[in-house]
Amino acid sequence: MKLKKIIIAMAIGSLSAVASAANYADFPVTVKGYQGDKTTSVSYGGQTARHLLHNALKELAYKGNGKPNPELLAQMNAYFSGTAENRGILNPVSKDGFKVAETNIDELSKGKNLAGKTYKGVVSGWPGNQTAVEVLEFFIKKASESDQGFDYVNGMDYPQLISKFAMGAIFYNQAVDSYLDEKLAADVKPNDKPYKEGAAYTGKEHVWDEAFGYFGVPVNGTTVSVNDTSAISKSSKDVFAKADINGNGKVDLGSEMIYAHASYAAGADKAGNSNYLKTITQAFIDGRQLITDAKGEKLSVEERKALMEYADVIKTNWELVIAESAFKYAGSVYADALALQAGIEKNEDVKDAFKSYLHHWGELKGFSLALQTGGKDLGGFAVSLNRLIGYSPVLLGNTQVTGIDSEGNYEQESSIDLNEFALHMLKVQKLLADKYPLQARLKDKLGNLAALSEKLGAGNSTEND
Repeated sequence: MKLKKIIIAMAIGSLSAVASAANYADFPVTVKGYQGDKTTSVSYGGQTARHLLHNALKELAYKGNGKPNPELLAQMNAYFSGTAENRGILNPVSKDGFKVAETNIDELSKGKNLAGKTYKGVVSGWPGNQTAVEVLEFFIKKASESDQGFDYVNGMDYPQLISKFAMGAIFYNQAVDSYLDEKLAADVKPNDKPYKEGAAYTGKEHVWDEAFGYFGVPVNGTTVSVNDTSAISKSSKDVFAKADINGNGKVDLGSEMIYAHASYAAGADKAGNSNYLKTITQAFIDGRQLITDAKGEKLSVEERKALMEYADVIKTNWELVIAESAFKYAGSVYADALALQAGIEKNEDVKDAFKSYLHHWGELKGFSLALQTGGKDLGGFAVSLNRLIGYSPVLLGNTQVTGIDSEGNYEQESSIDLNEFALHMLKVQKLLADKYPLQARLKDKLGNLAALSEKLGAGNSTEND
């Protein structure tokens, strides 16, 4: 039944009732009595600015020198919670064969930050009963003191923890639990009034645009291939001509670049077993066309119902993109743990293997925490997921982080060994596959579950024991 519902939801994205634009661009002004000079009602510069703030924060998280660094901490906080002018764009930047149009975040939108738009709830998958803002502040401080982003003693890759959790706690949460939820209510930001006085867009037009902006897809996301889209995310000169949609010789970061979960949707789709990027993007385009076709009038009951169906397509598939990412990195951590154990047994140098293991665990942990910020009560599923993944990976002395003391220092205790932790990663994959109708299933290692369980004398329980 669950799979059937998802398939039905995806099919709604191609409803014949709406004759949609090819790109998410150039929707006309429909505000009654508008007297400005704008020719399009599309506006999501604030969301692009936050993508660039996130990218900068991740870049800075790699700059630690292994000791307290107040200057770096101040820089990171400027991109997380600050609103000062003239914050430079750190990623993407122009390089040979791939020139970008903007160099300063103010060129997209002024006065924006990340902290003010972060999920307000408590993060149950991290110690200390902290809010999402507090968890990100904790990660940022630790990153500023780290060895180029890594804490090898406690098993942390802070750039990955910051990035993957922030993508969920900010972009995903804002889109699916606000703009595509209560802000679609009939009496909230109505379509027969401007979003604010003098705006060139109606309430519903701008609400929809803001959700689209948080997904992070270029305006032509349904017409460019996922391979090319993925290459654009890496600023590859081989796809510059395809990225430069308007042919101005530069990639416009507000409309022609890919960010965050849209990039991971493209990565999942490259294997050919899923279609998340185009399904989500098409639903956004169709929904925006529906709003435009209302011509500045209130949405009818039927129009609002159809719009909510498009929103459900987006929210369902966006959640799947995050679940797919967690599934993939659980497979990577599984392989890393076994390789690390094998290297230890052979008395090999495992420094590089250990770093890769921490990197993949950071991605897994970040995505798993992100999955829990969409406004749903995931109940026992979330409990099992958090216990299996832990507060750190299993470390080389068979210890694991179990808490944080009052001074902000990690606490460790004896834990399972690396082979058993590898089994936990298979249980994570099984947990995710049982919960969600995953289609891409990258790094699927579930075929090894029975054999490893038997080898270790373990059952198939998904609980962390």
